[in-house]
This record gives sequence, structure tokens and C-alpha cells, in this order.
Amino acid sequence: MSITAENLVWRIGSKTIVDGVSFSAEPGRMLGLLGPNGSGKTSLLRLLTGLKRPQSGRVLLDGSDLASLGARAVARRVAFVEQHATTSANLRIADIVRLGRFPHRSWLSRWTHADDRAVDEALLRAGLQDRRGDRWQSLSGGEKQRTHIARALAQTPTELILDEPTNHLDIQHQIGVLKLVESLPITSVVALHDLNHAAMFCDAVIVMQKGKIVASGAPDAVITEALLRDVFSVEARIETSPHHLRPHIHYLR
Repeated sequence: MSITAENLVWRIGSKTIVDGVSFSAEPGRMLGLLGPNGSGKTSLLRLLTGLKRPQSGRVLLDGSDLASLGARAVARRVAFVEQHATTSANLRIADIVRLGRFPHRSWLSRWTHADDRAVDEALLRAGLQDRRGDRWQSLSGGEKQRTHIARALAQTPTELILDEPTNHLDIQHQIGVLKLVESLPITSVVALHDLNHAAMFCDAVIVMQKGKIVASGAPDAVITEALLRDVFSVEARIETSPHHLRPHIHYLR
């Protein structure tokens, strides 16, 4: 299923945060959203999920205007894992993942076998099926992030939006989370700060600067030494990795 942005503009007062952004995330592909801090990535993701409304432009889900859909209908299709998602309650993993089923249920509806199957499959995909009874406060950072992704998957979405899902994780869990997202048979839009990870895992990337898209396309076409210099203000050399045949960035001191 596809998600498309058409000329999105979002402002805070007189400051334009997202400035005329247009792109399409292809069905079943992983699209990386890159850019320096303050470039508008998080605001764009919140526009894609309907949590913010643009001053102009629109978001389309398979051609349907997001603004014309109810919040429950959107939540049945689009799952969002925020950068600082957390919970203060010491719930079990399974209880947190079950929260993903709420868009599919009414206050009076009973829990069904379909709900159980969705939760079980989400736990399995996230590698948490044997940890379902563990309490939130006992989990590592990587396990907490995988729990939030499992909760999102329990929504059975067709589009998954993630804001910096590898932040504050050690390298083992960073790679594990990205391998998980890459393996999913759904459309995903992922904001990332590690450009090598984006080059390694994403099918396509978008680069933002000051609220605008300044480059988009396949990682090997977009992530260039000139772009790193102009957008990220770093000097680097790029070569094709012999291990995954994707671009690999060597930063210069």
C-alpha cells in the first residue's frame, strides 16, 4: 500500500517547518528520511500519520485523502512509533502489544481469536514470543523498542512510520531493529540519523534541509560526497561495500 505527500506545508507561527514537500513511498518498500537536526523530519512524519494537519497540501493513502478518513480508520492502516515512545506503567510485554488492537475494536466488543492471532504474530515477528510475560521495567533499550514495534505491528498496518527507531540503542540492537523493519512486507517510512544504516537497509531515501526535500532516490544515487558536504557539513569518502554492495561512508577527520 502506498503513502503519498503532495505539496505539504506546515508552519508554527511565521516559521515554515515543512515547506512544499512531495514524495511517494512505494508499496512494500523501506523509505529512509534523512537530514540534519531541525530539518523537519519529525514534523513531516507526524503529518503523514495525521497527528498534525498541514496548512496546505495533502497526504494520500492509496489515493484517499488522509484528512477525509476518521482517526480510527487511519489507525487501522498507519502505525507510528515515535522517537521517545515510553510508558510509566510496569506492564507486561504482551499487554503493551495488545494495545495495538484498539483501533480494530469498539468499547463493547469482545477480545477475539483474530486479536490473539495478530498479537501472537507481532510478538513472533519482533522476536519477543518467549518474553511476552516480562515486565516493561526489566527490558533493555532494544527490547523496549522491539516491544513498541510489535505493538505497532499488532495494528496490522499497511504503512509503518518510525521516528529514529535506533536512537539510544547499542549497535547490536540498532542492526536488529533495522533488519526487523526491512523484513516486513509493508510500506515503511523511517527517519534515521545514521547515514550508513540508511544506505545499508533502505530501498530509497529522501534528504531534507530547512523543511525542503533536497535529494531523493536510491541510496547510491543520493548519498554522495557533495551532498554530505553541502547538507551535513562533513567531509567524507564513499565506496561500495564488498559485504552488502551498498554505499559505505568513511568520514574524514
